[in-house]
Amino acid sequence: MTYQFIKLQCQGPVARLTLARPDKHNAFNAEMIAEITGALVTLGDRSDLSLLILDAEGKHFCAGADLAWMQSQARMSEAENRADALQLATLFDTLFHFPTPVLALVQGAAFGGALGLVACADIVLADARARFCLSEVKLGLIPATIGPYVARAIGQRQLRRYALSAEVIDADSALALGLVHQLCGDLEVAAEAMVTQLRHNGPDALRACKDLLLHLDDAPLDTALKQETAHRIATVRSSAEGQAGLAAFFAKRPAPWCPDDNHKDVS
Repeated sequence: MTYQFIKLQCQGPVARLTLARPDKHNAFNAEMIAEITGALVTLGDRSDLSLLILDAEGKHFCAGADLAWMQSQARMSEAENRADALQLATLFDTLFHFPTPVLALVQGAAFGGALGLVACADIVLADARARFCLSEVKLGLIPATIGPYVARAIGQRQLRRYALSAEVIDADSALALGLVHQLCGDLEVAAEAMVTQLRHNGPDALRACKDLLLHLDDAPLDTALKQETAHRIATVRSSAEGQAGLAAFFAKRPAPWCPDDNHKDVS
């Protein structure tokens, strides 16, 4: 499929989805949102995929909403605005529930809706000069569709401050808040190391672990959860991949899914 606002590359079990509007600082418009969502749905159906990398071309990761798109929203009725906002909410929901680990690489500015992408990713590496901002209230708006995901990433208490103040969050503060996991001098080198780390893990186990983590999100510590977690580990232990992984461990040899460390590629 041909895309106008994103690029999609696949290298074996690793897919790379790149925001590709560098002239607009990768700002969202309706067409770009549709392309990202469609690509995520297509990739999510691939059983051979074990990792998704989300990155962006140019100086900035994403500047939030495109100005022309915002102007069009101002002319929409409330019903039209609701339908338009639902498309963005669907994008974040699809990314948050993506079946494999999602590794986000962030450089420059990640403002407004971009924080939704960051918060929905499982692992976030950021350039040490990156900046973040929940900027919506500056425009008389609110961070509604991204709110649930940012709250899970940094907690309700911190969300209250930064959603209400619209302060710019520097990279060090984003790390302290838990919005990002690692600051990098060279984003691509750090990404390559993380991809290699992840590819040494069982691909089926990564999917099962991602599904488990989504299930555990705010789940009550009750008998049902005890039964569910016992069922999940028993299923994985007895699977072909689980058996192969245990056999390799006890034989002190690499698991069959481990990549050749002499060839590392995240493209």
